[in-house]
Amino acid sequence: MAGPIWSYAETRNNMLDFDASSKLSPYLANGCLSPRQVFQALRRTEASNRASASTYWFTFSLLVRDFFHFFARKHGARIFHPHGLAPERPVWRGGDQEFELWINGKTGYPLVDANMRELRATGWMSNRGRQNVASFLILDLQVDWRRGAEWFESQLLDYDVCSNWCNWVMAAGLVGNRTNRFNVVKQSKQYDPEGAYLRTWLPELRHLPAEQIHEPWRWPNAGDGYAAPSVSPERFPAERGRVRHAPKGKRGGVEDGRGWERGDGGLARFMGVEL
Repeated sequence: MAGPIWSYAETRNNMLDFDASSKLSPYLANGCLSPRQVFQALRRTEASNRASASTYWFTFSLLVRDFFHFFARKHGARIFHPHGLAPERPVWRGGDQEFELWINGKTGYPLVDANMRELRATGWMSNRGRQNVASFLILDLQVDWRRGAEWFESQLLDYDVCSNWCNWVMAAGLVGNRTNRFNVVKQSKQYDPEGAYLRTWLPELRHLPAEQIHEPWRWPNAGDGYAAPSVSPERFPAERGRVRHAPKGKRGGVEDGRGWERGDGGLARFMGVEL
């Protein structure tokens, strides 16, 4: 029972290796492959071998893709509205300058910048990357979430209108859900501990050792030629925490908890449902 499907549960958060995910989402998004075909193939594999955590999570990703289609059908054009399904329009303090830093991969945060440069160069980004860059744009740079959704629409090979826009409006906390804010420094250390992914897309930091590459601003001259942090690093403490949805348009506060990405195993196959 060899093959990438059997390691999917362990590799699905990998941002670098080609076989870490199936790469089927562009074919699903463009109608070249039916999700029913993929589902039936998974069931045949489970019947002839066994069900596993990997086949479970892959099937779950397909189901989430369907969920977003039904969600968009139910709510229609509201998924494109500035305030989504929320009763009040949020106030966005970030503008063109912050947005340009984000799309060009010059925010000063290696995980965000590496993913944004990969997207621009290839039209691809991992699920892990999509969650982090969306959280950073909306909750740290405080840029209107629709600008991020439109940029992904223009760049992604696997762009799917329902998955993309529903995920972005959810990331902004505008469907009545809890807002999950990601600690992009901690995520970088957790999912790219040696910095291999960062070095692939950030030539300015390739000379840095693993203990420096995730936070180059902490070492004098370590990140020469690399952008300074666009928001204060104090926003990303070493301890874990999460930000809940803030009522009445107020910004949420950091709470102690099990992780910034709480609920990550839920509706988290993000922005095109990268499988």
